[in-house]
Amino acid sequence: MGRHRNKRLFKKGQHIKLNIIDLAFGGKGIAKIPTEDGDFVCFVENTLPGQKVLASVKRCKKKHAECKLLEVIEKSIDEIDIPYQRIPGAPYAQLPIELQESNKKNTCFELFRRIGNINNIEDYFDEFISSPSVWHYRNKMEYSFSAIRYDFDLKKDVDDFAFGFKHRGTWWMVENLDKDSGLFDAQLENAFPILKTFFKDSNLAPWHPPKKEGFYRFLVARKSFTNDQILLNLVTSSSELSRFNLQAFIELLKEILGDRLAGLLHTINDSIGDRIQASDGSCKLVYGKDKIVENILGLEFEISIQSFFQTNPKCAEKLYQKVVDYVVETKQNQKVIMDLFCGTGTIGQILSNNIPGAEVIGVDIIPQAIEDAKKNAERNSVTGLKFIAEDVGKFLQEYPQYKDNISTVVLDPPRAGIAPKTLKKVVQLNAARIVYVSCNPATQARDTEYLLNEGYQLKKLSFVDQFPHTSHVESIALFEK
Repeated sequence: MGRHRNKRLFKKGQHIKLNIIDLAFGGKGIAKIPTEDGDFVCFVENTLPGQKVLASVKRCKKKHAECKLLEVIEKSIDEIDIPYQRIPGAPYAQLPIELQESNKKNTCFELFRRIGNINNIEDYFDEFISSPSVWHYRNKMEYSFSAIRYDFDLKKDVDDFAFGFKHRGTWWMVENLDKDSGLFDAQLENAFPILKTFFKDSNLAPWHPPKKEGFYRFLVARKSFTNDQILLNLVTSSSELSRFNLQAFIELLKEILGDRLAGLLHTINDSIGDRIQASDGSCKLVYGKDKIVENILGLEFEISIQSFFQTNPKCAEKLYQKVVDYVVETKQNQKVIMDLFCGTGTIGQILSNNIPGAEVIGVDIIPQAIEDAKKNAERNSVTGLKFIAEDVGKFLQEYPQYKDNISTVVLDPPRAGIAPKTLKKVVQLNAARIVYVSCNPATQARDTEYLLNEGYQLKKLSFVDQFPHTSHVESIALFEK
């Protein structure tokens, strides 16, 4: 297919059929279209090599286009049948887990070669850590209501009571969940037809995003694997609240879950923005207790419906153990360990519990996370910990006394990685060792190049499959002076 040198090959919104031949990092399938100027590359999210797909062009440049998946026309020969309902949040569920892991490892290697400029990245590879459970591994799930349902047979939206997951790439349309998704809790999700009947029979409307009206908005569920209990939060508007039979809903949940029902919260959220968070609004406990407990490597953590906590706790244990292994790899005395972007302090507590005598300093910008960290440390009787609510960059600037006095820095930043100014301050600490945990290997690869240029050496690199059936993977890198 030829084209003029300065002309875009496709227009925004144009529908095109593509054959996916490879994968890029982040779960984007790669299709190539021959032109007189060479291959034109199309990236399509949530696709697999071997699939023929229908896609819509989101952005088109001279040499490539970003596309949105509309429909899988032909499956890949690698796809397998699964006993669970397909959902938008698990685009690779029908790909054997071995292939999923291989794809994740190879795309991560390519990131470190391309962004980190480490051509021999395989030489530093330690291990790929699989999730102990491939199915039903999540401890949190958020379900949405909508008056607009995506109909898979008609391949369009229809006016209907929808209860399940947001249709991929939309904020207004929901796909019904009719049975176990394989990701969260089978007992709860298999009861969704019963729950939906209850909601519909109440004659209260699901939220209509374009009209910004309705009653039912979200149902949020948290699960404790330690106690096998579920904590729920029903999010509604205040519209016609007096007509909602809350007690009947509680009795239905007790009938479905029995003693597994830890508690029910009710959140009133009247916000009318397009992309509302389930955590917004005023929350009240209406049944049972408002927290559940999870055990990680012998430590107990109290978790509320809104607490940040690892979504896959059994795999998180393996991730944290690898962090401990890297911190104590050499036998040098660990006097002071700094845990930056510490969140609720899980890593810091585990380190303190495994390295007697070490002082562990946890820093995070979110005050509530630090409060949770302090409470959990007290709960576990872990000493030698100090938690500080502060921006990491500001903290490092305000406490210069830590320079040359840090044995190990543990970094666990958000997906955007570490701001360059903050990373410079981390380097200036002159710690003997940096253990860098990342939920985004792309930004970690970028930061790796900087650390290498500043005198650190990459010693080991591991990947952790925290989220089977998705494109997400976590990475842990060990750097030493």
